Amino acid sequence: MATKHEQIIQHIESLEIGNKISVRQVAKDLNVSEGTAYRAIKDAENKGLVSTIERVGTIRIEKKKKENIEKLTYAEIVNIVDGQVLGGREGLHKTLNRFVIGAMKLEAMMRYTGSGDLLIVGNRNQAHQEAIKAGAAVLITGGFDTDDHVKVLADEYKLPIISTSYDTFTTATMINRAIYDQLIKKEIVVVEDILTPVDRTFFMKTTDLVEKWYELNLETKHSRYPVVDENMKVQGMVTSKDIMNADRNLPIEKVMTKNPLTVNARTSVANSAHIMVWEGIEVLPVIDEYHRLLGMISRQDVLKALQMIQRQPQVGDTIDDIVTNQFIESIDENNDHVYECRVTPQMTNHLGTISYGVFTTIVTEAGSRVLRSYKKGDLVIENLTIYFMKPVQIDTTLKVYPKVLEVGRKFGKVDVEVYNEGKTVGKALLMAQLIDR
Repeated sequence: MATKHEQIIQHIESLEIGNKISVRQVAKDLNVSEGTAYRAIKDAENKGLVSTIERVGTIRIEKKKKENIEKLTYAEIVNIVDGQVLGGREGLHKTLNRFVIGAMKLEAMMRYTGSGDLLIVGNRNQAHQEAIKAGAAVLITGGFDTDDHVKVLADEYKLPIISTSYDTFTTATMINRAIYDQLIKKEIVVVEDILTPVDRTFFMKTTDLVEKWYELNLETKHSRYPVVDENMKVQGMVTSKDIMNADRNLPIEKVMTKNPLTVNARTSVANSAHIMVWEGIEVLPVIDEYHRLLGMISRQDVLKALQMIQRQPQVGDTIDDIVTNQFIESIDENNDHVYECRVTPQMTNHLGTISYGVFTTIVTEAGSRVLRSYKKGDLVIENLTIYFMKPVQIDTTLKVYPKVLEVGRKFGKVDVEVYNEGKTVGKALLMAQLIDR
């Protein structure tokens, strides 16, 4: 039986895209308290099912798939630029293709503006009107309004006209940054990208007997299965070790391992790898927020994904990418690995010296690279101890000397010293778990 919270989420998912949602109406329709309705609507917003806009309300929007995550809806634009919707509210759920800055003559501007675009422009009423007719939404900068007949036109075409107090440059920068952030998110491989879905997953019910395990084992050759209850909620895991010497007529819940480790669909693959290696397990059940089984991932799935990530070009570079792209590797006279890294403006704090986070990335990257030269495969950083770190100025070059203290089948230990102009500016100790491919 679904909880009231689950029922509200299911109700919201069943609504048409563009529908307006209110706490009071949801509470009335589903016979729940307004507090329960409010919490469920906020949860739906976190899931990307709805968007709440000041002075407009909450509207149902289309949940984005990973391949078009970088595309923003007009509702998201309103929130990004702290905007006010002047007209065309029924089109807020739509996704924009691109944005166009209207800093040219009207005729030239319209050559670049088409259906699904967002025209960013100041108080040029004629441009507002022509953009709507061309199928584009309008974002008016500088806090300006537009003519009433343009608002009527926007309502008719169901294309939003939004006003923001920011100038054109700031507005374009804010939108560009939001798209860039989405690109970075798109590049992070998460469990839902690699899981074997529940309709192709073999599992057992708590009411099944141990005999069922033998039947599944004969059919699939697998030895590990999640155990679920009548609501598909994960209750345990059963392996060949659990059923060894057990009576075949016993209920499986009597021999299964209860409260097994699980991951959710948004857990990163890197984090899943860490859990599997640290706990020494082969498979993990994937669950939703209500603990229902969504599918399974195996250690092989995770390792393939990690190897695939390393081969993919990055679309949106993070700070870590910016730092590691600066690395220049060489071998010194003692045949040791040395890494050079120039301190760029993006790598500094408000004082103009290297930030603590960037220093950590430099140490981690140098240690990881030298370990990979000793033992091929993937690794997970387990522990990092920074003994000291001195300020390093912008536009200077660091030399990083990682020295492998110990490397075994499962673990590696590296001592890292960082120099600037011949003086020691940092020292750290790194430990990592090594994962065989």
